[in-house]
Amino acid sequence: MKTVLIFSLAIVSVLLSPLAPLRSGPGAPGPEGNVAEGLARAVDVYLDGEFDSGLAIINELLSRQNLSANDSIAILEVKSIITYAKGEMYKREAYGYLQSISKIGHCLVNLPREMWPSELRDKWYELSKSRDLLVCPSDEEAGLRTIAIMEFDNFSIGEYKEQLGDLSKGLADFFEYDFSRVTGLKIVERDKLDYLLREIKLSEEGKLDQATAVKVGKMLGAQMMVFGSITQLDAKTARMVVRVVNVETSEIMTTADTTSGDGKGKPNFVEMEKQLVKAIAGQLDLVLSPESRAQIDESATTDMDAAKLYSLGLKYMDEYEYQKAYDFFRQAYEKDNSFVEAKKKMEIYKPLVG
Repeated sequence: MKTVLIFSLAIVSVLLSPLAPLRSGPGAPGPEGNVAEGLARAVDVYLDGEFDSGLAIINELLSRQNLSANDSIAILEVKSIITYAKGEMYKREAYGYLQSISKIGHCLVNLPREMWPSELRDKWYELSKSRDLLVCPSDEEAGLRTIAIMEFDNFSIGEYKEQLGDLSKGLADFFEYDFSRVTGLKIVERDKLDYLLREIKLSEEGKLDQATAVKVGKMLGAQMMVFGSITQLDAKTARMVVRVVNVETSEIMTTADTTSGDGKGKPNFVEMEKQLVKAIAGQLDLVLSPESRAQIDESATTDMDAAKLYSLGLKYMDEYEYQKAYDFFRQAYEKDNSFVEAKKKMEIYKPLVG
């Protein structure tokens, strides 16, 4: 229960961090405490699988007078998530709360946030597309360069093609997370990019040419796009290549590659990914502080088995197969107990299984 409470408070912190202060002073009263405390309780019981109890708390919060627009959005976010978790017959209702959020202020808060299940995220993108708001005015922050990261290609041969499986998906996720540590850079969400590729039917069996992908990146306001590939030829020889393309001109801005073939052990693509993030950042003259470098070194996992399991979790998460997603995220975390991202996703999807 302690772990769940800590996680619920972390979620509420993410929900409310960009919002206005919820109290007028240190001791501001409320029948059940302030909005943040109420949301923390609702998320806490939700993570314990007590959906109706969570909704009761949410409904009490919504009944309060003089809620700010930001407070209302945060409350409706949690209500949509909990309602969605109740099952198939409640999905339409959950989607309705997204409509309500959009009417309050579609671009008032940067949505969706991490705790949203993947199907709700896609529904939000669907709603955004219908309102021509896949890119909000606030996304064009002054001084920030926007970059989108494509899922990596797997050019391995023979048994290694199958063994690496969906690792290319996980590597793009790691690259996105690590690049978010770079100062002056804004990342287009991986699932938003994937959603649009699916929606406009530009993909054939998951394969896209660079020109098509760049076109999609431009639609999402990206100025640069990252394309990566992995190739394993034998038990100890592998290569990872990353190139960055200027979306406006379709020209390659820079490339970087690294190999693993010194005969000392199996290739570790996660470690190779970190090398290339730093190399690309340097070549693009992006600021990477010592603290950011340390965060990149410590992010994700260095255990290739854990990385593969996590990648499978992402695959099933994208397909809304939450039981399988949860199982693989759990296995990834069990392989490496320092794998924070696997732990987060395991906790997010746990209420949606069984």
